[in-house]
Amino acid sequence: MSGGTAKDRPASRVPDDPHDVLALVFARPREAMAVARDMLAAGLGPYETSIARQALGILYREFGDLDAALGELRQAVRLARRTGSADREADVLATLGIALVHRGMAAAGLKALDEGVARSAGRTWARVLFRRGGALWILGRHQEALDDLGRSAAWLFEAGDTLWAARAVNIRGNVHLALGSIEQARADFETAQRVFATTNQVHDSVGAIQNQGLVDFRSGDLPAALAKFDEADQGFRRLGTPMFELPADRCAVLLAAGLARDALQHADSALEHLARLRGQATRRAELLLVAARAALATGDAAVARERAHQAHTLLARQGRPWWTAHAKLILLQADFAGTAALPSLLSASARLTERLAALGSPDVWQAHLIAGRTALALDRRAVAELHLSAAAQARNRGPAMSRIAGWLAEALRAEAARQPRRLLHACHRGLALIDAHRLTLGSAELRALASAQGAEFAALGQRQYLRSGRTGDLLTWTERWRATALAVPAVRPPDDRELQARLTALRQTDASLAKARANGSAAAATLDRERRQLEAEIRTRTLRLRGSGPYDGQAPDRRRVLNAIGDTGRLIELLVVDGDLHLLLCGGDRVRRYEIGPVSAALAEIEFARSRLRRLAYETVPPAHDLAEAGRRLDAAILGPAARHLDGDPVVVVPPGILHATPWGLLPSLRRGPFSIAPSAGSWLRARAAQPPADDAVVLVRGPGLPHADDEIRSIADLYGKATVLENGSATAPTVLAALEGCALAHVAAHGTFRADSPLFSALHLDDGPLTVYDFERLGRAPYRLILSSCDSAQMAAVGADELLGLAAALLPLGTAGIVASVVPVNDAVAASFMAALHARLRLGRTLAEALHESRGPDVSFIAIGAG
Repeated sequence: MSGGTAKDRPASRVPDDPHDVLALVFARPREAMAVARDMLAAGLGPYETSIARQALGILYREFGDLDAALGELRQAVRLARRTGSADREADVLATLGIALVHRGMAAAGLKALDEGVARSAGRTWARVLFRRGGALWILGRHQEALDDLGRSAAWLFEAGDTLWAARAVNIRGNVHLALGSIEQARADFETAQRVFATTNQVHDSVGAIQNQGLVDFRSGDLPAALAKFDEADQGFRRLGTPMFELPADRCAVLLAAGLARDALQHADSALEHLARLRGQATRRAELLLVAARAALATGDAAVARERAHQAHTLLARQGRPWWTAHAKLILLQADFAGTAALPSLLSASARLTERLAALGSPDVWQAHLIAGRTALALDRRAVAELHLSAAAQARNRGPAMSRIAGWLAEALRAEAARQPRRLLHACHRGLALIDAHRLTLGSAELRALASAQGAEFAALGQRQYLRSGRTGDLLTWTERWRATALAVPAVRPPDDRELQARLTALRQTDASLAKARANGSAAAATLDRERRQLEAEIRTRTLRLRGSGPYDGQAPDRRRVLNAIGDTGRLIELLVVDGDLHLLLCGGDRVRRYEIGPVSAALAEIEFARSRLRRLAYETVPPAHDLAEAGRRLDAAILGPAARHLDGDPVVVVPPGILHATPWGLLPSLRRGPFSIAPSAGSWLRARAAQPPADDAVVLVRGPGLPHADDEIRSIADLYGKATVLENGSATAPTVLAALEGCALAHVAAHGTFRADSPLFSALHLDDGPLTVYDFERLGRAPYRLILSSCDSAQMAAVGADELLGLAAALLPLGTAGIVASVVPVNDAVAASFMAALHARLRLGRTLAEALHESRGPDVSFIAIGAG
């Protein structure tokens, strides 16, 4: 069969200047691949063919199969030697050297690069020198890398080869970052970006955006870093260039943000992708190291040790001592987290401090901290002081995270030296740094997670005040680090049309998924994937929100709490110190402390009671004796001897996050009078000070699929006479949100779901789909009072140190004075009549807690949250 006429065949893409294909490699990689193959097919001479093979080698090295890359580049070297051009051979040797380094063959790679430097002159020499500097950076030989990159950039700028000079400066910025020189890195990246913006090298420009994200990360601006990484990711995807540095960089930011599980999943996904491409061994080792850090942050020391060991083995084989030492650091951190302190761990961590110092690592303080902690556990106080004092030097310089750790080391030193004032000063300074960091975060999730960095400071202070017997100060200190994310001004998401579009699409997809599952449709699997993708996109956009507004970090003191609670009321602050539950009873112008017992016992009773309530929710009349016994056991496990001081006067209970799921309505001591639950005393005081709106607008919402909700809404509407009722198709997310904005009272009867895996996707189900916490966050002002008659609507997830995520946690900072909601499944028939009674008492001027107490009857599911 004929191959067709010349007219039928596509025109040849062989360039007039063969070097043009190299310029295309990063600018338009797909086109570069086609051009290089056309050049090979054209049967050109060895010079042109060596260039084509080199282009293919770079493409395979960066975007595909590293073994294929080495095959192409070795052929390119042989062809270059046939040309007799020393510059051509040197240029290909430099490319081959980088590929060998990425393959884990450091000695062979550096030999090829050294030979390239020796055989070249002028512009080629400077470009080869730049690539050798890049290889030395990969290997962690930073001072040598700075020397090569500095000489290369100077020569190239002087020669007017600004693109390659910018590339050298860009890599030099990465070296500065590795050494902790953030401002020098910033200057280099900005210089590189200015040059790249004047060229058609899109890949380099996108890489510069990624590097600017790294500077933002090291400077502590996590939202800006995530935004730049997302922008870089989109740019690389458009080019079709998988960049394995980007997943590692993103994982580091996710870890700093407290999203350890996300970071681990992200690293694992990148490792799987890299394995499919048979890609760079150097990147595999680095990703394993990131995965080890992430696993350690999730509390899985065994997985962290496994990943770190794999990384350590690979890095050692690759001849990368800098990286090997940092893998050893994670191994020791995993050993410290997963085993008892041993003399061998102390010796190993002490040796590592010397190794990291010799390498010029800014992370040497981490090894000192391990050594100091281990020495403390072994009661070797002099050795502990030596290492902790070295770690404490980090408090004076460097990124915020390092300074926070430095203050922790200082606090541990002071505790060991039995110097309480110095200890508390260090704790205050550490918490103040975390406060400043959290103010940069607009995401409620990130603000809550950031508190985990202060958990040890909070525990050190609580322990000290317990020892001293200063109960009033213990209250103030506990409040200093309880539900602090709710004290930071809420950030209303901007008028982001993309975010709104995704939230709308999520509702539509969720509604379609429910129908598909009900009909047994095969489309359910596809719709479920679409829903997960939409959730991921929504979450990603909100993580990039920047914080705003003042926060002074001041907790309410003993006098302010006592004045607010008055002579007849009581405020109960529960706290956990070293596994034991303590209770602070505030009232009658004093604060008394009671030691209750192991918190594990309280948690066991809570789970037992919740299991009983879940089963009994579907019985018309729950057996009273079952609930009474569960309540008595809860009373003893949570309130202990303090229960006898509760005589029916109003009570505010402030539990730690891990106790928020308690079915408080079961406790007989609390049922004697009105009580409410608050995330912190500070949040209760703020709710108490919330001002009701000028009008008395009432909004009633009925979602689909609740048989008893029609009667419930009708009976409540009759009480108020004039109320906005949304139901039967009008209860859509936009309409409901508009009606709820700043209203005096809202009542929502709708199915609710609590998402323990992702609390901000907890939702109320309306006519057009789920109304999530992300939707509620868009309110300018929440309803002054809100009543939710759905199951589990009061559920909140405990995260960070003592923070909460969920519907109530989203609404309290937006001006809601009080919420009535359920902590367990609800019997719909019982709830409907109960709600009518509740509203009847609200019409008489009762508070939410008072109305709940007077109308409760046998129902124990609902609680009042806040102070409304």
